[in-house]
Amino acid sequence: MAKVREIFISIQGEGPYVGSRQLFIRFCGCNLNCNYCDTDFDVLKSKEYSAQGLFDEISKYNELFTISLTGGEPLVSVDFLKVFLPLLKTAGHKVYLETNGTLPDNLARVINDVDIISADIKLESATGIKMDVEKYKKFFEIGAVKEIFAKVVFNENITEEEIFSAIEIAKAADCEIILQPEMKGNQFAVSADRRLKVFEKFYCLYKKVRLIPQVHKFLDVE
Repeated sequence: MAKVREIFISIQGEGPYVGSRQLFIRFCGCNLNCNYCDTDFDVLKSKEYSAQGLFDEISKYNELFTISLTGGEPLVSVDFLKVFLPLLKTAGHKVYLETNGTLPDNLARVINDVDIISADIKLESATGIKMDVEKYKKFFEIGAVKEIFAKVVFNENITEEEIFSAIEIAKAADCEIILQPEMKGNQFAVSADRRLKVFEKFYCLYKKVRLIPQVHKFLDVE
């Protein structure tokens, strides 16, 4: 069983698939508590599903989707995903995992049934949580067998050391880094000058980098 906060159809608002139509499943629960988190995954507003029950709920849409597993942190519910994901794959859905990148052992248990991985690299300057570089590298090395990219949310306080660490982690999977300026509502919390300077610092060291804000906030969609 797993607690799900909501199921909805919208557009992907982050990363290289921005603007793509997806079906989102928002799981409750997370193993982190980031300073900038604005996600409502209150378990009191959730519904509990079995793997078959959630699959049946999605099947009511009668359409093939790229299904975004988001949260919270979906990999907290890894035992549930081990049963649920094969149902999605058998039905022909593509699985897009949005994750904080801190649970490599859980990823290893479901990697065969995942297609795309959007994995955060959490900077201490933005989240208040100390980075475990080796754990992130392990996560990205496991994810490298599938399509994976790194998402790095940053604010004005990002450090040179954090830039070097994020690049080191991304190199473990030879993957793209998506830089995402922190936002307050639909407003940037990082100045235009700082956004560009951070991008240039990354780009001088690692060419697989793009600067993409949270587009869904500008479009005012969920």
